[in-house]
Amino acid sequence: MITIEQADRLKQLPPYLFAELDRKKAEARSRGVDVIDLGVGDPDLPTPGNIIEELAKAAREPRYHRYPSYTGMNEFRRAVSRWYKKRTGVELQPIQEVVSLIGSKEGIAHIPLAFINPGDVVLVPSPAYPVYAIATMFAGGIPHEMPLVKENNFLPDLDAIPADILDKAKMMFLNYPNNPTAAPATQDFFRAVVGFAEKHNIMVCHDFAYSEMTFDGYVPPSFLETPGAMEVGIEFHSLSKTYNMTGWRIGWAAGNAKIIGGLGRIKSNIDSGIFEAIQVAGIEALEGDQQCLADMREIYTQRRDILVEGLKKLGINVEPPKATFYVWFEVPAGYTSASFAALLLEKSGIVATPGNGFGAPGEGYVRMALTVSKERLSEAVDRMAEIGF
Repeated sequence: MITIEQADRLKQLPPYLFAELDRKKAEARSRGVDVIDLGVGDPDLPTPGNIIEELAKAAREPRYHRYPSYTGMNEFRRAVSRWYKKRTGVELQPIQEVVSLIGSKEGIAHIPLAFINPGDVVLVPSPAYPVYAIATMFAGGIPHEMPLVKENNFLPDLDAIPADILDKAKMMFLNYPNNPTAAPATQDFFRAVVGFAEKHNIMVCHDFAYSEMTFDGYVPPSFLETPGAMEVGIEFHSLSKTYNMTGWRIGWAAGNAKIIGGLGRIKSNIDSGIFEAIQVAGIEALEGDQQCLADMREIYTQRRDILVEGLKKLGINVEPPKATFYVWFEVPAGYTSASFAALLLEKSGIVATPGNGFGAPGEGYVRMALTVSKERLSEAVDRMAEIGF
């Protein structure tokens, strides 16, 4: 029998946050607990019927059964470009400035491989989606955390980044509307980011996955809307959250042609593209009836209000989010993120994500996802009330 030893890049990784949550959920269910899962951000709403019908029709077409283009169907990339023009006013060249992705996570995980050499620094927000730092480490880069704190509206303080770090930095990840904090970004902030990137020769990778999951009429700005943004960066997007298509694995990156080209070269050597029938369905998602967006926002608004109002009645300090389907709130006095999340699971069968699992600056917070029905959210509030914290 041979000795099987994992590579150093795997040894240095912490347990993947959501895999650990899955383990704890399974353990609770094995004890017979009726779990209310507010942990992972996976929509419980179905994919709209017109998108499913388009997939079913396209899947019967033999021409879509062959290898797809690794950069994506031209028709899909043109649809992405039209979406950007309509939604943000940004004009894109679909062939040079858009690449299709097998979900935005895939592109985020691969982009450092195209541009980061061992020892290069990548600026990553914290707390944040874990893949930004993990992808950096896989490429041999060094993640430098930019703390997101309440006092700065959960925006990174660019002026606080040390000069020696800036000398080595080649890339920055941003994500607004933000996961896990649900914070929005302002256009003034994005203008500052463009100036910062130009000054220090840093490419910007903005994760825009939650752009359409909004409340109260809020319309989040795209980073690419910012003057000069196309010169310094790209934007990742996905159909996962907007159209309840997390399992379909389809998204894109758009922006600076040289950065898009580098990502495309990585993809051409790693994957063989997205099943074209799914891309045809993606075109329908972007260009078909958009009533599903209004319906989605109404459903999540009702859920948000139930949870936020319930938490406030329990004495918890929480602000209603303007976007995303997450509620980020401070844990009650006397608890850490982990101890409060453990209390919720053990005493009330509620799965919530401890804020420190997204990074040390998330300590003192918990994230809940609005991915269960109104009735289950009301029940979750009632269960928390019984704990009496």
